[in-house]
Amino acid sequence: MKFRGIVLLLGSILFGAALFAQSSGSDDLPSAPSAVRQERSKPKPPPSAAPPASAQPQTSPPASEAQPQTTTPPAEPPAAAKSVSTQANPAAQEKAAQDPPDAPTTTITKTVNEVNVVFTVTDRHGRYVKNLAKSDFSVLDDSKPSGQIRSFHSETDLPLQVGLMVDASNSVRDRFKFEQESAIEFLNQTVRPRYDKAFVVGFDVTPEVTQDFTDNTEALSRGVRALRPGGGTAMYDALYFACRDKLLKEPRKGPVRRAIILLSDGEDNMSHVTREESIEMALRAEVIVYTISTNISRGSRGGDKVLDRIAEATGGRAFVPFQLNDVANAFVEIQDELRSQYALSYKPADLRMDGRFHTIEILAQNHKGLRVRSRRGYFAATR
Repeated sequence: MKFRGIVLLLGSILFGAALFAQSSGSDDLPSAPSAVRQERSKPKPPPSAAPPASAQPQTSPPASEAQPQTTTPPAEPPAAAKSVSTQANPAAQEKAAQDPPDAPTTTITKTVNEVNVVFTVTDRHGRYVKNLAKSDFSVLDDSKPSGQIRSFHSETDLPLQVGLMVDASNSVRDRFKFEQESAIEFLNQTVRPRYDKAFVVGFDVTPEVTQDFTDNTEALSRGVRALRPGGGTAMYDALYFACRDKLLKEPRKGPVRRAIILLSDGEDNMSHVTREESIEMALRAEVIVYTISTNISRGSRGGDKVLDRIAEATGGRAFVPFQLNDVANAFVEIQDELRSQYALSYKPADLRMDGRFHTIEILAQNHKGLRVRSRRGYFAATR
């Protein structure tokens, strides 16, 4: 009996110790089933609904469920979003109270006040000089030093917009065929498909466009061959028309080089505009005029002086062939010059929007014996 009592006493002690350990451990270990039920009982927002602005997520969503974020913020956040953000951040709220409301957008229009000039440089032997830098030049605008040269580069590959003007009057009938063939060869060698454009104008009493702007050399050749001599000579009218109605109105996507090659004996007896008016229109259209005299007579060559004046005023060059074969050589030299030019832009020191004519003189420095050829001036814009 005594032994049984001892066994019962030991059993009671062990049972009590087990109950004490279970009750003390229940405070440290969570109940997994109850936690799962609690997570499942939370309502999930629909995928398209945005969380409230004041809600602060406690955990980051998995990468596979994260919504893509827009990298560009809206220009003006909604009023509700602005109020929530300033309430959540007192410093931001104070700054918002101090800052004035956004001012309305203002459109600024800037007047172009730079002068662009294309020019050619030759040495004392008439050879083109192509390796000069911006520091080798200075500009006089109305005989006054201009402001800083804004841009400068060698223009060897600009797109061309070229007008071929052929005198088709009776005075050139005996050499007309040769001039046509020389002009066709020039166009074939100069006009690059999908890059340059040219047109053909024949003139006697009135100008006639036998081929409009195109990069197709075959079409240009047909336009030259379609010219027929006859009638009087209205050269100034034809030049005025080619500059105003063709080159000035031809759209350009970027910088281009505009030029006219004028074949004529320089004699004009039918024009309504004067020589200086035709030169003025060429300057307004930023056109360089190259003239090739077709006057091979031994008599008065007053027409050559007219052609020289037109070429010099526009920055071109006057060619006076001594014999008929020299016409082709003149075309070759023009082609070479069109690929051997410089271009610069500058802002006049005393810019005035007065619409009047201003002279330009480009001076070559640091080198001796260089000759610069450019247009003689420009017409300022008006306010």
